[in-house]
Amino acid sequence: MTIRSRILIFFTSVWFIAAAACIARLAFAYDQQRKIPHQVLATVPFDQEAGNIAFALSQGNGFSNLFRQSTGPTAWLAPAYPFLLSRVFSLFGPFSISSFFAAIFLNIIFSAAVVFPLFHLARRVAGHAVAATSAWMWALLPAGIIMPFEWIWDTSLSVLLATTILYFTLRISESAKLTLWLSYAILWAVAMLTNPSLAIALPFLLFWAAVRARDVASISWRAPLLSLTVIVLCCLPWTIRNYQNFHRFIPIRSSLQFELWIGNNDIFDEHAVHRPQVITRFEETRHYAQVGENAFLAEKWQLASSFIRQKPSLFFRLTGRKIIATWIGTEHPFRDFRRADSLLVRVVIVCNLLLTLGTLLGIFVLARAKSPFTFPIAIFPLLFPLVHYVTHTSLRYRHPIDPMLVFLTAVASCRCFSRFSTSRIHQM
Repeated sequence: MTIRSRILIFFTSVWFIAAAACIARLAFAYDQQRKIPHQVLATVPFDQEAGNIAFALSQGNGFSNLFRQSTGPTAWLAPAYPFLLSRVFSLFGPFSISSFFAAIFLNIIFSAAVVFPLFHLARRVAGHAVAATSAWMWALLPAGIIMPFEWIWDTSLSVLLATTILYFTLRISESAKLTLWLSYAILWAVAMLTNPSLAIALPFLLFWAAVRARDVASISWRAPLLSLTVIVLCCLPWTIRNYQNFHRFIPIRSSLQFELWIGNNDIFDEHAVHRPQVITRFEETRHYAQVGENAFLAEKWQLASSFIRQKPSLFFRLTGRKIIATWIGTEHPFRDFRRADSLLVRVVIVCNLLLTLGTLLGIFVLARAKSPFTFPIAIFPLLFPLVHYVTHTSLRYRHPIDPMLVFLTAVASCRCFSRFSTSRIHQM
């Protein structure tokens, strides 16, 4: 083996790329924390719903006190990440710089670990060259580097879970091992208890895997049905807990009504009689504390649904703007690109534009090559953002599907630069 071959093998090793991804994220976090006072980092990043619930848990008050007031139990968020963050508080102290660094380090590990399922998924579908390209693109993607530091939330964990789910979907579609199917079910349950939005793809991925496994591995419907049962049973205790506390059916989290209202209210209507100038967190927190979670959310549902019924044309215009913002990062990409005073902002806008185009072209390349994996790989990008189109959006909400966009862009890029041939796609 030549030296050149050894160097190439080294630089396309999944472990080397994962290490590079981790270093890039650590370097960004180190640079950012030098610029911000540590007393700010110890408190402000936790001043949100996940941090408040985690604090209540660490103090023995249960899953409660959404806005750090004594407002009782909440179902506003899925339970997994607040419970994880509460363990950080228990070990390093609530609202401390040590807890901040520990939470950021966990986010970085989650984000860097995405390299492994992404690499193996890409290699299974399109070969080693696309796998290495996908992994390096994820390792150096600006959003992937920035998000672990910017958001102490379930975002980075959701990215890892979504990518791992897609990889395991391909694996179980060729396997009759019941243990693998049950592991897949547990993975789905953890994902849903972390970020319920991921569940939008569950019926499609599970059905596709079951149909393909019947052809490839000759399995019966027993394994898929048992997997679905395990998913339901794993989520059932939290649903029962929610019913006991709120006396209504809340599968995992309750805040959809509020999210719908945030993106559909009279602040967007210049001609509204009682148009608010701004929605303040203080006012919403005060109102929530006064009426309780059930009444608060019921009111937001009534306001949002009335807005949509009475102003359908505005609703559709807002939806169009949110679709653009979901994929490009801003509702007005060309204007904001010109006006941006930060090179990083411009880089993020350009990267999102390229990822969007690359995703569309990558799906086309896989479909044209008649890859059997086109459907499951395309389904996440197509379905996952739907709820944010009608509620409200940001790049943080889209982030869980970014590795899939990266892979599809890598497929398109390698095809365009003649390093990828449709014959390299496995025909199964």
